[in-house]
Amino acid sequence: MSHHHHHHHNHCLCPEKQVFDPPTRVYRDFYHPQIVEIVHPIEIVNRHHCVPVPKHVYCCTVRDEFCPSPIR
Repeated sequence: MSHHHHHHHNHCLCPEKQVFDPPTRVYRDFYHPQIVEIVHPIEIVNRHHCVPVPKHVYCCTVRDEFCPSPIR
């Protein structure tokens, strides 16, 4: 007579346990538009030039001249 011993591993079930790994870091990059002002300075220079314009003026002198009278 042979006896069959059935070993059921289910009889000795240990409770579950959690072991935590160090976290794996996953980077998610998000890109957002950023307004960057580029300032272009503009200098306005007012240049003044003298332009000759003819203006005619007359200088008048008065003199007296005495003429000899004619001989008769």
